Amino acid sequence: MFRKILVANRGEIALRIIRACKELDIPTVAVYSQADADSLHVRFADEAVCIGPGPSYQSYLNIPGLISAAEITNADAIHPGYGFLAESAHFAEICGSCNIQFIGPSPDVITKMGDKAYAKNSMREAGVPVVPGSDGVISNSSEAIKIAKKIGYPVIIKASAGGGGRGMRVVHEEDDLPNAFNAAMTEAQAAFNNPAVYIEKFVEAPRHIEIQLICDNHGSVIPLGERECSIQRKHQKLIEESPSPAVTQELRDAMNAAAIKGAKKVGYNSAGTIEFLLDSDGLFYFMEMNTRIQVEHPVTEFVIGIDLIKEQISVAAGRKLSEKMLKYKLRGHAIECRINAEDPKKGFRPSPGKITSFHVPGGLGVRVDTHAYAQYVIPSYYDSLVAKLITHGRNRDEALRRMERALEEFIIEGISTTIPLHQKIIKDVRFQEGNFTTKFLEDFDFNF
Repeated sequence: MFRKILVANRGEIALRIIRACKELDIPTVAVYSQADADSLHVRFADEAVCIGPGPSYQSYLNIPGLISAAEITNADAIHPGYGFLAESAHFAEICGSCNIQFIGPSPDVITKMGDKAYAKNSMREAGVPVVPGSDGVISNSSEAIKIAKKIGYPVIIKASAGGGGRGMRVVHEEDDLPNAFNAAMTEAQAAFNNPAVYIEKFVEAPRHIEIQLICDNHGSVIPLGERECSIQRKHQKLIEESPSPAVTQELRDAMNAAAIKGAKKVGYNSAGTIEFLLDSDGLFYFMEMNTRIQVEHPVTEFVIGIDLIKEQISVAAGRKLSEKMLKYKLRGHAIECRINAEDPKKGFRPSPGKITSFHVPGGLGVRVDTHAYAQYVIPSYYDSLVAKLITHGRNRDEALRRMERALEEFIIEGISTTIPLHQKIIKDVRFQEGNFTTKFLEDFDFNF
């Protein structure tokens, strides 16, 4: 096992990793920007190193600074968390060249699955259902028009090197395609320093379902059930749950089998997620693979009763998956709400600043992952996530009731948060009945 792990991240995920390391009796090193000096991950790590000013490109994205911090503290492994450099093959490769274990898949796998066009082709070769579209990147709008005529409108243009809605355009008519194509390429270049795009059939009003995987270096590829991630705003997830109210056991078995094929095809060897679109006819299609731990991993932890971060660290150290992981059984239902420092009453305007009052909910089946506390200042430089509120119950109804109660108990004052939005979604009849798609918020009443 590792001597010491440096956590190359911030906020709640950094604290989450530090907790797992403490239970594994592994010393930790926190890195932090000047803006994060008062964050809880800095306080609870065994050591802490300041790596630069607030802007992420000067701190959490500063690879030389991260490697130097690992070397001066004698850390022999780095956990990247999610975001920042978690899916950077370049960073993983540099870690390896410095004899530091990158806790995640190999640089080769990150590179292959980070290229969305390559990933789609790999899944097709593995027998995983994929959305009809181009075989790879396309170089001009004329080529895009030919493919669109073949697969039919509407189509979606996507950045090959990225995600999160950037470099993405939906096109309903041929006349709109050239401008949309050029706009997607321009945005992809700006966001990912790579203008490559590809095109595929646009699945209207799908559900977003993902399969959590854990794989070791000894041939084990274990699917850990699905997560429902359809409640989104601008392709950013707001609420996740497991299991999905739309997935039958037959469909679950099929999606698990497809995920296993995909992971084996690329030689995956860490915690990761294969994401699918599920259409109204019950057909599912590969969308992308995330080669990291995800924000919503606590949802899966609740329904399998196992610490995913611990397993991920163990796998990175070359160990086999634990016996309990190989023999797990899904239990009950879990739901997660992402509490962001945004004002949903004012177009989701960011709300950084000092938290004057902070009270987290408790009770059976309630979990809160957060780095915040009363008097803590939410910096303006980073993602707006303040906390993740997760509830678990014997079934979906009990998990929903607990979420309703927990949201009422969650007090955050001094800044605006998305708690009122979550309260309204949870009480929505369509949500309670499990009758929703990724378009749920498009016609949502945002009057509170």
